[in-house]
Amino acid sequence: MRRFLPLLSLLSLSCLLLVAQRSLPAADDYAYGPDSQVQPGVPQGKIVKFEWKDSKIYPGTQRDCWVYIPANYDGQTPVCLMVFQDGANYLNPKGQFRVSIVFDNLIHKKEIPPMAGVFVNPGVFPSRKGKDGKLASNRSVEYDTLSKQYAEFLEKEILPEAEKYVKLRKEAEARGICGISSGGICAFTAAWERPDLFSKVLAHVGSFTNIRGGDIYPGLIRKTPRKPIRVYLQDGSGDLDNEHGSWPLANLQMAAALRYMHYDYKFVYGDGGHNGRHGGVLLPDALRWLWRDVKP
Repeated sequence: MRRFLPLLSLLSLSCLLLVAQRSLPAADDYAYGPDSQVQPGVPQGKIVKFEWKDSKIYPGTQRDCWVYIPANYDGQTPVCLMVFQDGANYLNPKGQFRVSIVFDNLIHKKEIPPMAGVFVNPGVFPSRKGKDGKLASNRSVEYDTLSKQYAEFLEKEILPEAEKYVKLRKEAEARGICGISSGGICAFTAAWERPDLFSKVLAHVGSFTNIRGGDIYPGLIRKTPRKPIRVYLQDGSGDLDNEHGSWPLANLQMAAALRYMHYDYKFVYGDGGHNGRHGGVLLPDALRWLWRDVKP
């Protein structure tokens, strides 16, 4: 059965989570609403693809990227921006997030401002193969590392390329960033390190665990002056528990730290596992909440 737990229950819940997540199967029975489905009469934005093969910040990598251009873009007026890690996953119209469809519907209803989406895949090394026979991935280095590097990669390499197709607003309050799992902690790190570049974070089943030291964030948040960022977290009781840590406990700790420091944040906790089903169903509401006070 689906459940959404208020933050007031976090402390008592954390004591029970390890037992609960081992004994209760995740229902994961979330149903998509109309905003996640193509609607008649709603203009569809344009999607263009480009490849990035000449990175100076992550040398030797190449990656696919896509730009969503809203249907009402006039070619002159800069628009807001959301960046998505694991871009192909978020862009897939039959996948768990269906971002372009959600953007089309919410922009048409004026529930979010006119907005471009930049969808960035993690880098791969064309000259190397991993143990699975596929091209070696740089995903964990890019996403799980706690530094300014990835934000600077977006700022100096990817966003200038995206601006060849659509003009972007420069102020931080007009820019957000989103990701799932390691892409979720990556989104938080980008805004944490560069609040001048991104002011809005959307993290789905974020890996705030000790893959590359990400478990320090709850304590760091509590001891650092509040930054001008807005944060939406989603996780579920059926999320991962392994040598890196417990994802549910880590997200509960993040929410508690953000609450303690009086951040503008929202945490939605369900019964799903380590996937995008719950986060995808929530995406329209998450975008409305993140962008609720940004004027076109």
